Amino acid sequence: MNFTDGSLFPENQDKLVITCAPYGPEWMPADFPEDIPVTMDEQIQKAVDCHNAGATVLHLHVRELDGKGSKRLSKFNELIAGIRARVPELIIQVGGSISFAPEGDGDTAKWLSDDTRHMLAELQPTPDQVTIAINSNQMNVVEQMTEADIAGTSLAEPAMYRAYREMTIPAGPEWVEEHIRRLSAAGIQTHFQLANIPQLETVERMMRRGVCNVPLILTWVAIGGGFDAPNLYNLANFVRAVPDGAVLTLETSMLNVLPLNMMAIAMGLHVRCGIEDNIWTQDRRQKMGTVKQIEQLVRISREFGREVADANEARRIYRIGEFYKSADETLAKNGFAPNRRHGQRGFLQHA
Repeated sequence: MNFTDGSLFPENQDKLVITCAPYGPEWMPADFPEDIPVTMDEQIQKAVDCHNAGATVLHLHVRELDGKGSKRLSKFNELIAGIRARVPELIIQVGGSISFAPEGDGDTAKWLSDDTRHMLAELQPTPDQVTIAINSNQMNVVEQMTEADIAGTSLAEPAMYRAYREMTIPAGPEWVEEHIRRLSAAGIQTHFQLANIPQLETVERMMRRGVCNVPLILTWVAIGGGFDAPNLYNLANFVRAVPDGAVLTLETSMLNVLPLNMMAIAMGLHVRCGIEDNIWTQDRRQKMGTVKQIEQLVRISREFGREVADANEARRIYRIGEFYKSADETLAKNGFAPNRRHGQRGFLQHA
């Protein structure tokens, strides 16, 4: 992304898109009972409350009545239908893992099978987006967490800590290409969750081969443990590698969330918050629910002079419903240089 003169002026930036992640599949309800919804009505109401607070993208997981993360797609259908009935304009983004919560004591947290995750393309009502990981990767979500981050929670239990420490993401090239094809055929946008520049380069190569003809709507997930760490140098390198036609959201965990989101607001990028990412105020004196986190970002963004997008504006910014017919169109729309033609020499530009 290029930051020319005036790029930091709010009048030259898109309005802020706030993604909220209020379902926190790594936590158990006892970790934060005031803010972890369990019944279906509570889960639907949480989406409504987040929308009313200023979020326009809902990152969605589902719980069973026993508080554990649901692996039943019928529950996803039920939750999506309930949210659509209450706030139809909200962008619904289903988490591509479905649920990574361990099923029993001593089990490793893991993403569901390739075939099961493919079934996300068959959800009814269809979500607007499904997130996708690129390249099989370690996802040790507790690596950069401190003792203070998990004190008094289920993650402080040795078995749970180990379960999340050993988690990996299965996302091989054949599965990824087939998943994008199925999502696109269903009219569902692929939202790329990327850990580092090599994963971004894999997406670019897919686009150059014509097997990924979609907008580059992505999140940089800086959580360590196999992903980039949330520091200024990694951020700058990643942002510089992202083409100007992309839409970039920043994501991290625990007390890194607010500082990174403030950088995103200043730079004209977009933000994510919620208890899936962090449950504490910055001084750790108390827990902070998703709605309060959204309200905080709305206030800060307005103090920066940057307005917050409403749901319809977020749909335009995210290019919901937009797909492309060819590699050439995909590269041009996303801001990548065109493919090299046979015998073509030198650097490449779009006509």
